[in-house]
Amino acid sequence: MNKLTIEERARILHLLCEGMSIRAITRLTGASKNTVAKLLIDAGKACAIYHDANVRNVKAAHVQVDEIWSFTYAKQKNVATAKDAPEGAGDTWTWTALDADSKMILSYLVGGRDAEYAMWFMDDLVSRLANRVQLTSDGHSAYLEAVEGAFGADVDFAQLVKLYGSEGGKSSEVRYSPAECTGIRKRTVEGKPDAAHVSTSYVERQNLTMRMHMRRFTRLTNAFSKKVENHAHAVALHMMYYNFVRIHKTLRVTPAMAAGVSDRLWEIADIAKLVEDAEMKPGKRGPYKKHGQISN
Repeated sequence: MNKLTIEERARILHLLCEGMSIRAITRLTGASKNTVAKLLIDAGKACAIYHDANVRNVKAAHVQVDEIWSFTYAKQKNVATAKDAPEGAGDTWTWTALDADSKMILSYLVGGRDAEYAMWFMDDLVSRLANRVQLTSDGHSAYLEAVEGAFGADVDFAQLVKLYGSEGGKSSEVRYSPAECTGIRKRTVEGKPDAAHVSTSYVERQNLTMRMHMRRFTRLTNAFSKKVENHAHAVALHMMYYNFVRIHKTLRVTPAMAAGVSDRLWEIADIAKLVEDAEMKPGKRGPYKKHGQISN
């Protein structure tokens, strides 16, 4: 089998990072579906290892956290009757922690939305920070114990609780529209958070970026992940692209440069080089958790 060149790998990875499906990429590049899928897996592993090793000791002031929903193989309600459903099928949540100033994703985790995952997520986040931060989450109760366990009293933590109601008093005809937000409530949990910075706006905007740049997150399509492992690889690749390659429109540099984690603008070819370098080290394992779920 012919080996892809750095340029060919870079092109495929760029298409993946810009939200194109695997089948569309095969039509455009002539590469086989298996070739594209394997490159995604290899790139996801390499990106996860790089993020884990290099996104450390970050000086941040305001950190926002959130979770974004997707599903693997079948929606949760259909898993019981789905044919040959793999382990990890059903609801798949991606936890993200974003530095509100540099817009860098500091930590992420693919898996469930329960208290155990919240603790893994917060333990990983605190290990990457260099100083005390102001932390804002939504009203998810799992954060309460997880933040206390990871940060103790060394954090200014608040929750932004959104209040929802029916849209204009109408019935549930708006099936695919979000419920109307009728108000918010800011709740101090630990320390003395500045009310002016109690917000989840930036991390929620990042959720939209994820849906736009990863085909697996697009709603109402057949592009969803069939394996949770591949879903985790796609997330790892996206985070690397977003942090190091994609120039933020407002900052005019990449988030990694704004956060002081990188001193240069990366190119897609640099991610392809990570894959090539990893191939020189057979047997090296990345920071993967059970069922292919990944924490970084």
